[in-house]
Amino acid sequence: MYQYIIGDIEEINEDNIVIENNGIGYIIYTSKNSIMNIGQNTLNRKIYTHLVVREDVMSLYGFTSKEELEMFKLLITVTKIGPKVGIGILSAMNPSNIKISIMSGDTKALSRAPGVGKKTAERIILELKDKIGDNIMYDEGSNATVPIDETEEVIVALNSLGYTRNEIFKALSVIDIKDKKTEDIIKLALRKLSK
Repeated sequence: MYQYIIGDIEEINEDNIVIENNGIGYIIYTSKNSIMNIGQNTLNRKIYTHLVVREDVMSLYGFTSKEELEMFKLLITVTKIGPKVGIGILSAMNPSNIKISIMSGDTKALSRAPGVGKKTAERIILELKDKIGDNIMYDEGSNATVPIDETEEVIVALNSLGYTRNEIFKALSVIDIKDKKTEDIIKLALRKLSK
């Protein structure tokens, strides 16, 4: 129903924000990653949203990036994964690491998120592995030919060097790729792959 809301962030709480738009304050539940991304920059922010309607309540879930929103929507399609667990997973890992964990079958990494045990992690992998493989997300403000998910660039580069996708995902699942440049991720992955 709502693709995004642009407004000033009036409150930042542990698991939600309040964004004011045209005199209305919207409570938007979000991940810790999005809260950290907001930081001190609270004026005129764009929050990508997803409306969840239950029998007795309507709730807005939102994120600072389209990539995080799309991963949230994928996660809540998994059997017995609701919005709260989806937010928990996105608070524990960024979308790139979630994608790598799913593609490499890394239940341990997914199990670190609150509310996710080994069986739930296995279900996430089983139900999303095929959906994630072809799912490259793009940032609205960027050139449409450049994927927001640098992981895909890394995978293509390593694949062209002769490594299989499975080998690549296993290598990427054990390195921290957050806030690293594509070249640095490739170097780290090559070190793991050459062992």
